[in-house]
Amino acid sequence: MLKTLKYLKRKEWIMILFSILFIVTQVYLDLELPEYMSKITQLIQIPGSEMQDIFKNGGYMMLCAVGSLAASFITVFFVSKVAAGLSRTLRAEVFTKVEGFSMEEINRFSTASLITRSSNDVTQIQMAMSLGLQVLIKAPIMAVWAITKIVDKSWEWTLSTAGAVALLLVIIGIVVTFAIPKFKIIQSLTDDLNRVTRENLTGLRVIRAYNAEEFEEEKFAKANIKLTNTNLFITRIMSVMGPGMTLIMSGLSLSIYWIGAYLINDVQLLNQTSALERITLFSDMVVFSAYAVQVVISFMMLTFVFIILPRASVSAGRIMEVLDTKAMISDGTLTQAASTQKGTVEFKNVTFQYPDAAEAVLKNISFTANRGETVAFIGSTGSGKSTLVNLIPRFFDVTKGEIVINGHNIKEYTQKTLRSLIGFVPQKAFLFSGTVRSNVSYGDTGHEVADADMKKAIEIAQSKDFVEKMEGSYDASISQSGSNVSGGQRQRLAISRAISRKPEILVFDDSFSALDFKTDRILRAALNTELADTTKLIVAQRIGTIRDADKIIVLEEGEIVGIGTHQELMQTCEVYQDIAYSQLSKEELAGE
Repeated sequence: MLKTLKYLKRKEWIMILFSILFIVTQVYLDLELPEYMSKITQLIQIPGSEMQDIFKNGGYMMLCAVGSLAASFITVFFVSKVAAGLSRTLRAEVFTKVEGFSMEEINRFSTASLITRSSNDVTQIQMAMSLGLQVLIKAPIMAVWAITKIVDKSWEWTLSTAGAVALLLVIIGIVVTFAIPKFKIIQSLTDDLNRVTRENLTGLRVIRAYNAEEFEEEKFAKANIKLTNTNLFITRIMSVMGPGMTLIMSGLSLSIYWIGAYLINDVQLLNQTSALERITLFSDMVVFSAYAVQVVISFMMLTFVFIILPRASVSAGRIMEVLDTKAMISDGTLTQAASTQKGTVEFKNVTFQYPDAAEAVLKNISFTANRGETVAFIGSTGSGKSTLVNLIPRFFDVTKGEIVINGHNIKEYTQKTLRSLIGFVPQKAFLFSGTVRSNVSYGDTGHEVADADMKKAIEIAQSKDFVEKMEGSYDASISQSGSNVSGGQRQRLAISRAISRKPEILVFDDSFSALDFKTDRILRAALNTELADTTKLIVAQRIGTIRDADKIIVLEEGEIVGIGTHQELMQTCEVYQDIAYSQLSKEELAGE
């Protein structure tokens, strides 16, 4: 929890200092109230006292109460600002950190867990700061100050107060012993609930298609019941605190007045001095009772810290785990590519192995793609095609070997510079909520897309016809994940987005699979005509998509087993022949 405090800004530390000042003021004013109450009690009982003196002390009590209230409001204002500011900073830090994660780090934490850490966990810390900061400062000051005022009054009263505090500590100990272990698992259970809910919403179509609603409901109910039962256990343990506090405070007040009655009764009324001694004892009893209650309240406030801090501490640990994670992919320093070798991509003996995997997915991959060339990758499922192209924008780093773009190892570039050279269309086309225009023009400010370029990219990707028929045309609404357009339309808009950046290198990771053969052919022809100087790397399953490529690389179990044109591979590569004959007849292949 303390580690999160380093994210407090200078302005927030100043607010904390002001909060401490006003908390001390509040404690002072609260502890002055019994003093004036004692004076009023004495004035009422002493013959000849003036009503004006009683009103005067009553007025001071009123001023102390109003002053304490004002100090409390100011303290809450500052503490709330500090807590909200810290939570804002932590959310921003977590989001920024996750943005810089490679796929390896994201997979390590899981998407559901990262969502929980940036939302629920931050909320726990904000609540702990908002309430705990006041209590941690106020309670010790209040307890120590109140004890100094009553410690010399009467050993009997002091002993009863000590007994009440001891009983309170026993209750706190029981609560802490049973509740804290449960706090540690609540956040992981929240992760599980978040994961199940997210899977259910994301896979809703599949769930309905397979009539799996009952199965998903049972899975959700299982996660929900686990979290509910844990929360109920903690709540039931904590429910002891309320009645326990009331019993202790009422019992303490009763014991003080009971002891006070005996002490007062022991003073014999022999003369005026003894009468004044009785009045003084009664006055001390009233004051002691007020201070003793303040002591118990101070310890009771600390109890709330024990309730809030354990869960907040777990949340802080989870957040710091994200913030302290070192990104596996570090930035280079190169911010400008060589102008003489634009669009060249070279793999030099590249080997890649996923973390904790038994063996490498790619082994000794070497090839060169020159400017303007179309290089295609084909192979059976699991041969490493998508993994290969994911290495180019450094979603993962190579295990051995190097990838060279424009004459420089990609590790030499800053990630921003490297990715500005690449237009990447992922295997699963993804659209953001917004409009057609915002999706196609998507990217950093260094690549602001002109209206004409945006429309040209849509035209090249064969999206113009359906976009102009949509309500609002280029400003037509796109739902989250592009759920209001078909799979083929979503894929073409994703291709438009990559083209609109005018990159030197275009990477298509099986990005034509949802297109019909005619649209596929027209789109590829448009790419070759309009983007003749752009290097195109295409992962495909269909022979028809890649047969016209300048170079086709055939992968089998992570190794290159063939490289050449379509005609060359039909003569020399058995794996390529098997793929070709499984899709097209010999007559079709010969005729084309």
